[in-house]
Amino acid sequence: MYSSLAVFILIVTSSICKGQNVFPKDPYIEVGSSINIVCQNSVQGKIYWTLNSERINESWSNTNSSHSVLSLPNFTHSSATLQCHSANTQVLGGTIIRTYTKPSNISCILTSPIGESWFICTWEHQTDSSLNINYTVMCNSCSNLTEICNSQETTCKIKYVNISAEIGYVGNFNISVRAKHAAWEAFSEPQIFKLIKIVKINPPELTITTVSDHLLLEWKVKKKDRCQVKYSTAGSESTPEVPKNLAKVEKQWITKIENVESCSNYTVAVRCALGLAPWSDWSREQTVLTKLNQRDVKLHLWRNVAEADKNQVRKVHAMWTEIPSTCQETLTYTIKQTPYKQNMTGVDHMETSCDNSICDVNQDAHRINLKVFLNESLFVNDSVYVPAIGESLPRVTDIQTSTFEGAILVSWKAPQQPVSGYMIDYTHNGNQYSWKETKYTNATLFDLLDKKPYNITVTPLFEGKTGHGTQALQICSRVGDPGDFTNVNVQAKHKSAFVSWGVKSQEACRGAVVNYIVFYSTQDGPQLNVTVDNTTQHISLKDLNPNTQYRVYVKAVGHTGTTKSSERLFETKRFDPALITALSVCGSILIVLVLSVGLCCAIQWKRFQEKPVPNPGNSSVGSWRPMAHGQVNSGIWRFQPLSYPQENIFNVVDPEEVQRTSTSPLTPGCHDNPASDQTEEYTDPVLVTAPDIQSEDAVEHEETQHPESTELLSSEGSPSSPYRSQSSVETAARTSEPCKCVSLKQPDKTPPVTIYVTLDMFG
Repeated sequence: MYSSLAVFILIVTSSICKGQNVFPKDPYIEVGSSINIVCQNSVQGKIYWTLNSERINESWSNTNSSHSVLSLPNFTHSSATLQCHSANTQVLGGTIIRTYTKPSNISCILTSPIGESWFICTWEHQTDSSLNINYTVMCNSCSNLTEICNSQETTCKIKYVNISAEIGYVGNFNISVRAKHAAWEAFSEPQIFKLIKIVKINPPELTITTVSDHLLLEWKVKKKDRCQVKYSTAGSESTPEVPKNLAKVEKQWITKIENVESCSNYTVAVRCALGLAPWSDWSREQTVLTKLNQRDVKLHLWRNVAEADKNQVRKVHAMWTEIPSTCQETLTYTIKQTPYKQNMTGVDHMETSCDNSICDVNQDAHRINLKVFLNESLFVNDSVYVPAIGESLPRVTDIQTSTFEGAILVSWKAPQQPVSGYMIDYTHNGNQYSWKETKYTNATLFDLLDKKPYNITVTPLFEGKTGHGTQALQICSRVGDPGDFTNVNVQAKHKSAFVSWGVKSQEACRGAVVNYIVFYSTQDGPQLNVTVDNTTQHISLKDLNPNTQYRVYVKAVGHTGTTKSSERLFETKRFDPALITALSVCGSILIVLVLSVGLCCAIQWKRFQEKPVPNPGNSSVGSWRPMAHGQVNSGIWRFQPLSYPQENIFNVVDPEEVQRTSTSPLTPGCHDNPASDQTEEYTDPVLVTAPDIQSEDAVEHEETQHPESTELLSSEGSPSSPYRSQSSVETAARTSEPCKCVSLKQPDKTPPVTIYVTLDMFG
């Protein structure tokens, strides 16, 4: 004790000489050990300690005027910062304490001494992985410690022959492990290993043979004390077990795995050990396929009987559990039908083959027989009863069905006769059947196709026979959303839009539509909606903005969900189509009127242009009666100037009007022939009455416009004149008629005016 105190004083003295306030500086200690830390008091007053910034109880320290000694028992921190402070919280000094552990849980084995045998030791050591630590396995069996092997990991191995050369063969091994760091060194607790308990033999060499109902395992091993076998199928976990029927035959160990599943892949491995020595490694895993076992073949033969046709023939659909397709055996199936009465008497020559799984049976009772042949030998068979149509057999009643989360719940009322159970068969397409047997009056059908309609039949079973089946109403495994939309059409107008849509024909198991909701909105505006019932598939959207783009879609709402159509874009019209239509109609009417008027004018003009010019050679020209102041010379009439200031100088006179005018009292009378009351008049349509001429300038202007008329009329006697020369008889007749003339007074100094009349003047 005194020597340790002297060492401590020496450390304190050397630390003070070096100017350190806290010592030892940054020590390494073994975890769980104790340590004393000294702090030099260089100031007046009290001193206190902190560990990782937390104040330490003052009872753990001993302080005098110059030093403070802190005792830390059972220190378990991996790393901690320790500081001493003055009364005014001034840090006087500090240190970092780190801990280390010693190796533990040493385990050593000796592989089989045949061939390359290794001595292998492993251990545990909790330390920072970043530290560079060297490990050494020490042998304590010899008189002196012997280093067996070195490593920087927590395992180390050396050939067994090298150990024998160093220490010779011994019965026991006393082993310890040293861990050495630059700042510390730690030794594990020594551990003794008996050779017989650490010898680990090599894995067995396994051979597997498949038999019809088991697997035969064989392996070679020099010595046997205990062995384990593990096996598993796909999807299962393997559990090691000790075989119960292990036997040795000619230096081989034999066992078998019974109750294996038919046509399944099994993975098998074996390991063994000598006495209490460690288990050998598992042998290489081998996977084998088991054979078909007859006891595992459960055909579960059943049938579904359809309604009889007009010829009393029934379709019977046979169904059975298939043998796994993984089986490599060659199997042959035959389905035949036999009348039940002959079947009872043992006569089988009346068997009739069925077409695949469909048999046609008449109204009598039958049995459907299924036989399975393996390599042309009968492997397994089964049969099922088909009752006659009128046979008095039990039947279930009051079948109720419902769905829940994709499953169908079926319940029924039991018949009055006692039955042994019930068979439920169900199908969604009439080709693929599933069936289930139960002893209760209800069942739940799982693993159904989603949103498919199922036909379900319940048949009672009794005494190797079957009753009559009762079919439930068709039910869906799950009712889906309403049908999908086929299209959405939009006819946009000025301030409205007509939206129509179509929905696919309601497929089976589609939910019924309760109503439709039409959603529409502008690009940036709020979304509006209108709801209509399920009988309406169109709607007119009102109060829309003109010349605006809208988006619209329709949602079908049902009890089981909703279906949304695709979104459509449309743009309202800039102008009201009704206004455009009205303007178009008015414009069309106006155009028609203009065209009609133009056409009429064109027709009249064409008629005027095409009006035939009278042939003077075919005309009958009448002569004016002698007038008081003029006579007709060479087709020229001379009139006294008339005063009609407001009439056109060229007016065509209708013959009747001329007649009325000639008889009207326009003039006082005719001086040459007072018998002016005669009614005979000249009715040639080319005759023109002379207008009132106010001046000679007007007459000259008229003569200037029609110079050809003067030539035509003045050439009466010429051969080229178009006018017929009149006979004397006509002249005499004309001159003998009473004269109708108008005598007008003119100014004395106004000379007679000569008027030339041509055909162009009547145009």
